[in-house]
Amino acid sequence: MTELQEPSVRPLKVVQLLPALNSGGVERGTVEFARELVRRGHHSVVISNGGRMVERLKLEGTEHISLPVHRKSLASLWQVRPMRRLLESLDADIIHVRSRVPAWIAWLAWRGMNPLTRPRLVSTFHGMYSVNFYSAVMARAEHIIAISDCVQRYILDNYRVDPARITLIPRGLDAEAFSPTLDIAAWQKNLYSVFPRLQGKKIILMPGRLTRWKGQEAFLDMMARLVRLRPDCHGVVVGDAEPGKQHYLEELLAMRDRLGLAEQVTFVGHRSDIAEFYRLAAVTCHMSNKEEPFGRTVPESLASGTPVVAYDRGGASESLNAGFPQGLVAPDDIVDFAARVDQIIDADVEITLPRSYYLDSQASSTIGVYRQLLAKGDRG
Repeated sequence: MTELQEPSVRPLKVVQLLPALNSGGVERGTVEFARELVRRGHHSVVISNGGRMVERLKLEGTEHISLPVHRKSLASLWQVRPMRRLLESLDADIIHVRSRVPAWIAWLAWRGMNPLTRPRLVSTFHGMYSVNFYSAVMARAEHIIAISDCVQRYILDNYRVDPARITLIPRGLDAEAFSPTLDIAAWQKNLYSVFPRLQGKKIILMPGRLTRWKGQEAFLDMMARLVRLRPDCHGVVVGDAEPGKQHYLEELLAMRDRLGLAEQVTFVGHRSDIAEFYRLAAVTCHMSNKEEPFGRTVPESLASGTPVVAYDRGGASESLNAGFPQGLVAPDDIVDFAARVDQIIDADVEITLPRSYYLDSQASSTIGVYRQLLAKGDRG
């Protein structure tokens, strides 16, 4: 019997904490999981410094509380007492921390609460953080969720954590949002009116925040090779630079022009319609230049029915191995990457993404962790 089929089980009050709600995989995952909590009849609260996703979060039934829990500064410790008062007033069942600064504030606040009545404390390792005292707070939670095998190995290799305190739960995606049957005809017509160069082209998609380690520079190098093989291809970069880092976009645009790709690569900025871009694309690229903890764009694209080419490392490698292993390329081999994209564009592909990569499975597994923790008598 699934969690949804147990009306006798009392609803939970879950508080998630993260720095802000602007963009990024952690942010989107938090909002989607919050929506799933509400759909299942639980009380969902998110604490952050705010951002562009707050309105969507509230419309979908989650309470948002704004607190400055985002600053990587000792001044953030002034938020511990206000956080303790807030958590005591919320009377939650679970505190779920998703980032280090909020984790420190929440952990220090939680530690000062009554051990007999305080909420249970859960953390999710969304990354393989630098190994130091600052990062170690993520391992102080009563139970830890790892989003991939490589993250779980990282935790066990670097922190004295009982393996029984770790549960591997891949970040889940919304099956409806990324359905391969999604009708995009009207959306496509509007897109071509804004970006006419895309019409009639094989779209090679590069989604993700504009930051050096995500691999946009490698993508441009790859596209310079690919368009020589396939003039019918057009690269589309979806994503924007973080506030204060717009200079990187300018660098990428200059590099595009230097490579002679002004007519072959389009930057479309931050978009809320990424699912439609996946459906439009012939191939999605994942080119992070270091081991990525998960690589959300890989399962999203596969769930949309669009093949992915990615470097064989990190969490992206795990999900691609599970759903489309033909897309794996040796790390940093741009020549082979371009050849593999060229090969896959016209190939008959078979994509089989396991259910564990979907939101329903993630939510059931995470709520299962919550309930097991609540059933324990000791409270840290």
